Amino acid sequence: MLFSSIPGLEEVKEKIVQAVKNNHLAHALLFHGPEGSANLKMAIALATYSLCQQPGDNDSCGTCPSCQKMSRLVHPDMNFVFPLVGESKEDEDEENKGKKTDFPSSFRGFAIETPFGNVSDWIYKNNFEKKQLNISKAAAKQIIKTISLKSFEGGYKIMLIWSSEYLNAQSANSLLKILEEPPAKTLFILVTSHPEQLLTTILSRTQKIMIRAFTDEEVMQHLIQEHKISRETAMQIAPLADGNMREAYRMVDQVGDEFTRLVRDWFRSCYSVNVNEMLEFVEIFSSKDKEAQKSLLLSGINVMREVMLDKSQLGELMRSIESDREFIHNLGVHVLDEEKLMAIYQALNETHYHIERNANVRILFADLSFRIARIMRPAQTT
Repeated sequence: MLFSSIPGLEEVKEKIVQAVKNNHLAHALLFHGPEGSANLKMAIALATYSLCQQPGDNDSCGTCPSCQKMSRLVHPDMNFVFPLVGESKEDEDEENKGKKTDFPSSFRGFAIETPFGNVSDWIYKNNFEKKQLNISKAAAKQIIKTISLKSFEGGYKIMLIWSSEYLNAQSANSLLKILEEPPAKTLFILVTSHPEQLLTTILSRTQKIMIRAFTDEEVMQHLIQEHKISRETAMQIAPLADGNMREAYRMVDQVGDEFTRLVRDWFRSCYSVNVNEMLEFVEIFSSKDKEAQKSLLLSGINVMREVMLDKSQLGELMRSIESDREFIHNLGVHVLDEEKLMAIYQALNETHYHIERNANVRILFADLSFRIARIMRPAQTT
């Protein structure tokens, strides 16, 4: 995985490469960035560059034996640690022997195929639903044992800990000494989207590298180049993704125009209090998968943002495509004042929050529809 495979973020790449060249890279690094950022890809790109036998000025060569192994994440000096469920009696019984998942192989596939994925994607991939994940004390002991061995190929020995916020207190404390005084030519890379959940003692022993969210332009160009979608569709997806490439990938398979069209027609039925239509939309939304439901709500939130900008005459900051501008303008002029805008914005956000936590979808969308209807209708005069 090369730096060149990561869209944008040129200033971050340059900073990392220069640190390697000038020998200013700490032996323990913390790559942190918001969900859907390139924190994992950037960490692996650094590992590839550190192990490359013929590194260039700005990137790994991509052709040497080390780079070829890193492209499949099978380099013997590249080690991964990630959250797993604890061992249970069921896992250990005779019937299940020989059937355990090869988690290192599973994680390599996960990192290559879904590098912008989060812990929920990892759980879904391995059927960990309703099980508690952690990076255990036993895993920490294995880290110390592995990192204490000499490298296979005489260069760096790298330990990448993905979703390091899942280190429990015991495992984190077990790693403090080796993080502070690691063997020579050792590189620890911790990757997280939640650095605030790490122990202060871990944070104090790492050099922080912030991986910012992608810009709309970086998301748009990446989707056009990698997914071969139209520029108009990419322009619609990019602002909804809000810098989160994971969300952008999920929305690529959806029809971008469908979300705004559904939101537009849904809002119209709410405004007219057409109960039958409102309930039809509830059924349509409920039939979609969880990620599509969240994307629909994000589309609604984005419409509210665009209305706010249009009302403030800040058209240069608007992200919507031209074909949606008339709907947005009319919504702000004829239906929504600032107070109503904020009320709907809050209602959409609250519903998004509850969907994330697996509340009953039909009840949520029915309640949301009637809330929006009450907000939109003009106040009755007496």
